[in-house]
Amino acid sequence: MSIFKQTNYILLVSIVLLSYACSPTKRIMVEFPQKPKNEISQDIQSVLIVNRAVDNTYTDLKTDSLQRLFYKKDFKLDTTINDLTAADTTIKVIGELLFESGRFDYVIPENRFLRASKNAFFSNAMEWQKVKELCDLFQTDAIVAIDMFEMQVATDLEDGSLFDPMQGVFVSALGAQMAVVYNVLIRMYDPVQQKVIVREVFKDTLYWENTAFDVRTLFAEFTPVKQALTEAGIAVALDFSETVGTSWKSEYRLIFDKGSSALKEAAALTDDADWTKAIQAWESIVEKSGSKSEKSKALFNLATACEIQGDIDCAIKYALESYNTAFHPITYQYLEQLKSRKNQQKNNTK
Repeated sequence: MSIFKQTNYILLVSIVLLSYACSPTKRIMVEFPQKPKNEISQDIQSVLIVNRAVDNTYTDLKTDSLQRLFYKKDFKLDTTINDLTAADTTIKVIGELLFESGRFDYVIPENRFLRASKNAFFSNAMEWQKVKELCDLFQTDAIVAIDMFEMQVATDLEDGSLFDPMQGVFVSALGAQMAVVYNVLIRMYDPVQQKVIVREVFKDTLYWENTAFDVRTLFAEFTPVKQALTEAGIAVALDFSETVGTSWKSEYRLIFDKGSSALKEAAALTDDADWTKAIQAWESIVEKSGSKSEKSKALFNLATACEIQGDIDCAIKYALESYNTAFHPITYQYLEQLKSRKNQQKNNTK
């Protein structure tokens, strides 16, 4: 490449990079709903949440008492822990997550640990007469029941090494590891259909580890077993809520916020999530502006607003109008993104 061509090439690249650095757009974070694995009929709007796995083997030791059981074994123990707090936390968090999804109301009764007959692994399915009685009593449409709740805790303490920056060498240290394996069965009972409409087993492992120069420092900074069990209970609730409730995925989108005072003022409205007024301002620009570039930017912003409101067809319509009014590279990229989401929606409905 000649010096002249090379200079022109560098200049071109610099101009492109500068144009991106001075982009007339701003990024906004938005959340889009994600379809649950099990779509529940709209006839079911409220649920009663209970636990049918808890029995007389469950205890509620305080944090220090439970921790001492592991210290007595030199933190080398692999055992099942039936912890009442973890079980109760799962119930409460399931309720909160289902409510926050905007899909369900919930009731957690004061006596939420129900006795149940069991086989070797989990509670037998609830009798339909009992399901109906409970739903009638608490005026709910269905029951969410935790019918198996197992927590296996494995801990280990071993010699290791850490780099000591003061001495500039590796020195002896201690390392602690902890794993909590949860194995939980949750059923959702529909008294009208007399059908178990959800039957899901959630199994996963959570890990914790830490290394320090001495035991005191090591365990001062290490997650207690009690807290680990509670966090595992929260993980179960998250798993279940994603199965039946709407989850949300955060993504970034662009809007034009430069080029005219009208565009700046309209874009500023989105800082307070005042999309209604912003849409009205962009519609006014489309209707009154004599600038094709400004019109195209306002149409692009309207496309983004439509997508955020869940109307992909509307978003594609405005994005196409923006593209045909005046060319902006990001409009083409956005159209491809919208088409991809449209195809994904079609596949989800098959």
